[in-house]
Amino acid sequence: MKFSFKNDYSEGCHPRILESLLRFNTDQQAGYGEDEYSLLAKNLIKEKTDNQAADIYFVSGGTQANLIVISSVLKPYQCVISASTGHILNNETGAIEATGHKVLSIETEDGKLKPSDIQPILDGHKNIPHQVMPKLVYISNSTELGTIYQKTELESLCKFCRDNNLYLFMDGARLGHAITSEISDLSLKDIAKLTDIFYLGGTKNGALIGEAIVINNQSLQEDFAFNIKQKGALLAKGRLLGIQFLELLKDDLYFDLAKHANQQAMKIKNALSEKGISFLSDTFTNQIFPILSHEIIDKLSDKFEFYIWKNINENSSAIRLITSWNTKDEAVEDFIEIINNNI
Repeated sequence: MKFSFKNDYSEGCHPRILESLLRFNTDQQAGYGEDEYSLLAKNLIKEKTDNQAADIYFVSGGTQANLIVISSVLKPYQCVISASTGHILNNETGAIEATGHKVLSIETEDGKLKPSDIQPILDGHKNIPHQVMPKLVYISNSTELGTIYQKTELESLCKFCRDNNLYLFMDGARLGHAITSEISDLSLKDIAKLTDIFYLGGTKNGALIGEAIVINNQSLQEDFAFNIKQKGALLAKGRLLGIQFLELLKDDLYFDLAKHANQQAMKIKNALSEKGISFLSDTFTNQIFPILSHEIIDKLSDKFEFYIWKNINENSSAIRLITSWNTKDEAVEDFIEIINNNI
């Protein structure tokens, strides 16, 4: 059986989560996220973000979180700005557009947005009221290319958005990996201060399912629960999500798992770098994009699964490797051995 480096949700969940779900299985609890585990998990998030005024909602997945947040925040004539690599553009089957909101895309080299990228969009949408109104900036951290935002970058983006009356929304499907990256200087507290809304992704970091939406901007909190319900995201047995986030956050297991995934990816990156192999982007999270010859890719494909990300020329392609909270040393060592034996 091949080992998969295709994504970080190939795994099940961390054993502690299964143990907690089993331990509390026969407890009677209130429904719709009012159970004691969900309430405790929400309080933990408020403590870790240092934002007692935040509103927090648990939903099942990232596409659901993006759809609900964006469709709830925007008025019918408003639109969202995203990097061209953004998940809402490439991996969500037009979910945002299906709710009537246009996505304006910006080409970037590293998957990140900066104020100078966004200004031309604003300049090009001044034919009022004949064009859609840019209102929300969507970013991912870590990005779909494995890159991360540094504190100064997020501060600059935050100031620009506030100066231009734009909301800033951070997709945090891999937020644990961004925060625990060896080059990161951002904390949860920073992110809570610098974004209007973000979410903590559990699906790709140890949970069975689940994302935690954190609404920092109090003007966006009113009636948000109605949107959760209307979009079919309000679980009757909400404790399924609450128990998982409580287990992940109570002693920072969430960040330990993300750090492990990053470290495993960096082992592979460093070994490839020592062989002179270049990368599509310079990443320090659990996603790496080495450029390899087709011959080596074929040899690796015998034992591993991964995506061919981009054809570089007739002889080589960039592949995407994603490590997870459960990536074992043996898998990493076997991958590196093939590289060492063939380069």
